Amino acid sequence: MAGGLFMGGAIAALFATALPLSSQSSPFDDPPPDKIVISVATVNGSGCPQGTAAVAVSPDNTAFTVTYSNYLAQVGGNADPTAFRKNCQLNLNVHVPQGFTYAIASADYRGFASLQSGASSTEKASYYFQGSPNTASITHPFRGPYGDDWQATDTTDWAQLVWAPCGVQRNFNINTELRVNAGTSTPGSSSFMTMDSTDGDISTVYHLAWKECPSA
Repeated sequence: MAGGLFMGGAIAALFATALPLSSQSSPFDDPPPDKIVISVATVNGSGCPQGTAAVAVSPDNTAFTVTYSNYLAQVGGNADPTAFRKNCQLNLNVHVPQGFTYAIASADYRGFASLQSGASSTEKASYYFQGSPNTASITHPFRGPYGDDWQATDTTDWAQLVWAPCGVQRNFNINTELRVNAGTSTPGSSSFMTMDSTDGDISTVYHLAWKECPSA
């Protein structure tokens, strides 16, 4: 692995450090004891066309896995001119115990990249709730020459977390994007980046922060 290009680290349980909130709410390092239910409303985008993304929800409905078979952005060679950018949007229904709200504190992504000298690529993820103007976006850059697995971890400071609205059911959207730029690489040479899979689990890949909703 090229120095400085590995982002994140081993997948491990992680929750945001609790910082002082208003007197009407209090932080939780662990999720509420009642069951959290996650269901997938839609999966769509150029990086996950119909039939190329498999979504599996765990038996207890508290975890989900999305496996991609054609999430590939590329430039050069025989690549289509529009193939330099691919994206995939997950629209999730997340049902949490009454009186609590949640936010995504961190998330891990991985794949493989082959970048020629002079080429570059980015992995970007945006998180937002249906109907909310607040969007959290994090971008991870990579530069060639590079040819190895990659992993990127998004983390958000407690004060900047985007919280689900209390008392209202709003779908949560995760929009990922891969983008490859030929830059100054040899004309016609091929560079690409793939997203292998995204695993979501309450205690592993999609890490949730929790707090109590204000009293009515």
